[in-house]
Amino acid sequence: MREPNDTLEPSVIDEEMLQRAVEEQGPQDPENPAASIAKAEGIQREHVRRLRLDFRKILKIDHLWEFTCLTKLQLDNNVINKIQGLESLTNLVWLDLSFNHIEVIEGLNTLLKLENLSLYNNRISVIENMDSLVHLQVVSLGNNLLSQLDNIVYLRKFENLRTLNLAGNPFCKDENYKALIAAYLQGLVYLDYRLVDEAARETGLVRYQDALEELRHEEEEATRAMEAKRRAEEELQMHREAFVEFLNGPYLFDSMYAGDPEAAKLACLPGLNTLLDSYRSQQVVLCMQMFELGLQQWERRKAEVDCFFECYQEAVADNRKRGAQLVNDFQGSIRETLAEMQHSTEPRVLEAQRNQFREDLSQLCDTLLTVELQLVNQLEDIIKEFERNVSEMIGGFLETLQGIFTQCRDLENQHHEKLQEIALATLDRVAKGTMEQEMPDDVLALFVDKDTLQSAVGASHDIHLLRIDNREDELVTRVNKWVTELMKTIQNDEVKRNRKRMAEIFHYADYMKEQMRETLDQETGDSARKYWRTGEHL
Repeated sequence: MREPNDTLEPSVIDEEMLQRAVEEQGPQDPENPAASIAKAEGIQREHVRRLRLDFRKILKIDHLWEFTCLTKLQLDNNVINKIQGLESLTNLVWLDLSFNHIEVIEGLNTLLKLENLSLYNNRISVIENMDSLVHLQVVSLGNNLLSQLDNIVYLRKFENLRTLNLAGNPFCKDENYKALIAAYLQGLVYLDYRLVDEAARETGLVRYQDALEELRHEEEEATRAMEAKRRAEEELQMHREAFVEFLNGPYLFDSMYAGDPEAAKLACLPGLNTLLDSYRSQQVVLCMQMFELGLQQWERRKAEVDCFFECYQEAVADNRKRGAQLVNDFQGSIRETLAEMQHSTEPRVLEAQRNQFREDLSQLCDTLLTVELQLVNQLEDIIKEFERNVSEMIGGFLETLQGIFTQCRDLENQHHEKLQEIALATLDRVAKGTMEQEMPDDVLALFVDKDTLQSAVGASHDIHLLRIDNREDELVTRVNKWVTELMKTIQNDEVKRNRKRMAEIFHYADYMKEQMRETLDQETGDSARKYWRTGEHL
């Protein structure tokens, strides 16, 4: 395996190197106008599509975050030992890291568009950490340290892989190397710079039939598991959007007892298991009521939000259509005016035409601004009505939920009272020595006197109430925050839209005035041009 640039002093990617590399990518012919413009104005790094940083003794990849539009990057023939600093290059399609000192495949997770990857002639012993590179078509891993043919199984996940180079790795000495790869990677077209031998593929399919069947079964199981996980995550996200995640079961009850050190001791009391089972089932019923209510309200809110944005976009589209028609009508009349001016050199006639143009343009702008004002008023009414509807829905939703949380607290209070009765009865039996059931020493320590016992029972009760209160407060806070942020986003977006529309109208007016100036400059003689320059500017 050749070691590149081992006798040279390593360097880093600095500003000077990047500037020089960018300039080298630009036009070099001094007679090319693009070359002089690039030299005078410079090339913005965020616009660079290709970059060569090969043969530069680079030790560490760094300072590339500005090249966000880069599609091709050459870092071959350096002394790089770690793949890093590529996170922002999300548009990268082609990456060459061949002839370096890389030992581990890593740092590629964000390069979702990557199609061509070369890691030829490095020190890689395992193919890994490439799961996100689903668009890979060409992979070069020749002249590395791959010794286990099991590495090939990892490449089966790349359905678009058509060209693979593995020549020069230790496992290539295996007599079954090509047959195994051809069988395991059935979409592969080129292997080690040659077309895949179909005879070798058929041989491999027969030889590894049992192993392939087992592998396919495992992959199907993994796919089903991933799909189930994806569905579960989507479902949980929907529950979060409904603000009732983890209320569809005993999660709240379990959280109350998970942080209660006294509960485990008190659970040893006679008859408490039955009491706890009853309490748990009753609280789960209440939580399910909140959960089902949350999903119902989520669907209502979603429908209301979708309806709002549909009405909003429809109103904006109608407004733009109306404005476009006004502009088209104006353009049609202006063409006639310009045509007349092209055949007229009389200053006074031109002055009349100019005044008419100014009047027509002013009237158009006034009409467009009026249309925009009408839209603003219309959208303001739509937004206010939407806010009222959402506030009413949220208000009713929270009122009902808080009522159910109150029932949860009542249920806890009832359980607490029953627990106190059992605890005091147990204390009495312990004091009289009539306790038939043996209890651990840490539990018996609670029954030294009535105050100790009631303190433990009270502390457990306080923790349970706190858990219920915290869950309620968290839910109410998130709901109110959602409403506030939604309305703030809508208002801010409307302000931006209005400002943009106003700017478009004024820019159009300026553009038409400039068009008139250019027409006068082109179509009138020197005397007429002098006449107009002495007048008021458009």
